[in-house]
Amino acid sequence: MTTARTLGRPPLVLLVPAALAAALLVLPLVSLVLDTPWATFLDRLGSREVGEALRLTAVASGATVVACVLLGTPLAWLLARVDFRGRAVLRAAVTVPLVLPPVVAGVALVTALGRTGVLGPLLREGGVSLPYTTPAVVIAHTFVSMPFYVLSVEGAMRSAGERYDVVAATLGASRWTTFRRVTLPLAMPGVLAGAVLAWARSLGEFGATITFAGNYPGTTQTMPSLIYTTLQADPEVARTLSMILLLASVAILAALRNRWLTTP
Repeated sequence: MTTARTLGRPPLVLLVPAALAAALLVLPLVSLVLDTPWATFLDRLGSREVGEALRLTAVASGATVVACVLLGTPLAWLLARVDFRGRAVLRAAVTVPLVLPPVVAGVALVTALGRTGVLGPLLREGGVSLPYTTPAVVIAHTFVSMPFYVLSVEGAMRSAGERYDVVAATLGASRWTTFRRVTLPLAMPGVLAGAVLAWARSLGEFGATITFAGNYPGTTQTMPSLIYTTLQADPEVARTLSMILLLASVAILAALRNRWLTTP
């Protein structure tokens, strides 16, 4: 209270746009909650179509997190700990999917892994066809989710610094041992936060998936794809499905509350 009296009243020139921004963010969410047909919520949730989409979304997002941890952790370590020519270019390339329109990401995947893409003939020789399959969903989700994980883990590794790695090396530890016993444990908060962010990005992925994998029920139709399709035929059902993802998003915020929702 003493600080508030000293600083004076907040000026209207700041309060008005702040209130408009808050309304823009909060009002649509409140409207969705109020407009959701809760009486039929559980019935919709138990339908076969929704069950298939939920199952595929859960499988794809889980596989995406596993892929990000297995592939993204070494990449984050490389960017944080190894000084090599082209590191800045590689880091820039890692961040590109963050700003790339999702549809463009899907087109890029088609040009690389599609039947007539760069690796298409090689994949066909091995009897592999990725587009419009469940693995294509996982690949699309991983492509757009990996940057969130890598940047989070790299930041955690940089925050921890190299001094502990240097100490471990002077004691005779190899770089692999140092990574397992020192670097990774110190960066574990970033690993966990990155995994949750990757899972959240995967949960809401739509553009790259529908472009590269299609929208086939039971095979490639995830929850966002089902919501898009249902919105055109039955908006009430679409609101119910949207509410499911909103609840999942709230759960994500709850999981990250100690990282983002605390006041310093």
